[in-house]
Amino acid sequence: MKEVIIYTDGACSGNPGPGGYGAVLCYGDHVRELSGGEEKTTNQRMELLAAIVALEQLKYPCRVKLHSDSAYLINAFRQNWFKNWQKNGWLNSKKEPVQNRDLWERLLELAARHSIEWIKVKGHADDPLNNRCDELARSGIPGR
Repeated sequence: MKEVIIYTDGACSGNPGPGGYGAVLCYGDHVRELSGGEEKTTNQRMELLAAIVALEQLKYPCRVKLHSDSAYLINAFRQNWFKNWQKNGWLNSKKEPVQNRDLWERLLELAARHSIEWIKVKGHADDPLNNRCDELARSGIPGR
């Protein structure tokens, strides 16, 4: 399997409000940057969408090291939150509907194709690729 390194980030101007996502994919010497956004969204939706858009770029099953500063994204996979959500009919521990179910379902489908290591990074720190994703996410916010 090919190994791909992915960094993702989401941003929102107001929450909810206009938001953007950014992703950097690295395979060998190849680097691809992605950015986009939506008029009315939340930061959490943009964090998820960044991972979705990045994983959609992979044409074949890969070993992926996906880096994000989003505890929401990383913990859902590291702690298998989604397994309980699915078992409980997409209700969270408070018996409320899971937010962003549409994106979680898309992400779970994509994640099932690959072998992914979910890596939490500190946001706005000294990681150049995470900082680049933040720039891409902010540039993807509509109206900027």
